[in-house]
Amino acid sequence: MAKAADFTIRLDDLGYEAGGRPVLSGLTLHSSARRIGVVGRNGSGKSTLARLLAGLLAPTTGQVRVAGIDVFRDRRAALETVGILFQNPEHQIIFPRVSEEIAFGLRQQGLDKVQAAARCEAVLRSFDKPHWRDAPISALSQGQKHLVCMMAVLAMRPRLLILDEPYAGLDIPTRRQLGRYLNRAGTHLFHISHEPADLEGCDQLFWLDRGQIVAQGAPAQLLADFTAEMNRLGDLDDIADLAG
Repeated sequence: MAKAADFTIRLDDLGYEAGGRPVLSGLTLHSSARRIGVVGRNGSGKSTLARLLAGLLAPTTGQVRVAGIDVFRDRRAALETVGILFQNPEHQIIFPRVSEEIAFGLRQQGLDKVQAAARCEAVLRSFDKPHWRDAPISALSQGQKHLVCMMAVLAMRPRLLILDEPYAGLDIPTRRQLGRYLNRAGTHLFHISHEPADLEGCDQLFWLDRGQIVAQGAPAQLLADFTAEMNRLGDLDDIADLAG
């Protein structure tokens, strides 16, 4: 396995079209930062970028590589390298019970039933949730469902965890609790959000607008610039520019 210092995310002239309409175009991003953030307003292409980086979509143009792996073409290697948390856990959860949900990805990685059960038990203990093993997911709160998704992804031990607006719709205590779990995860993070406060702890930040990277740099200045621009747009009398 490559050393942590060798871990690099590379997007080279990345583009994606949907229905003949460009969603992302000409994205080039090279970073080895431990915590990478992408900020952008709704409709800027953030979720599409997250799915491309996870290997769930094929680029229309260009290339995505994580630690040297083409995550779309080499799906088996991608399962060992990249995990993703979606904004809505309902879009991620497949099985009715917690242990089944956690074990699914492990079986996809090639673990047998006994190995998957042991890894599942270890993950539940590490989150102090062994009593959730047979819990029906339908009985959990939204924040608890987010935590199940996090446990299921981290059980697979990805080197990169992609966060696609994971705190959307959650109250402040739940956001803080999930944030603490993420901070101790020990993996690289690629955090995508429209909320500047979510990204203040990032090491490197990129601003995505209308499918293109328009700025990059340290969070303090870039988030201030982003917030000022969002406030300027919000103060316009004509809200046509706010569509999407």
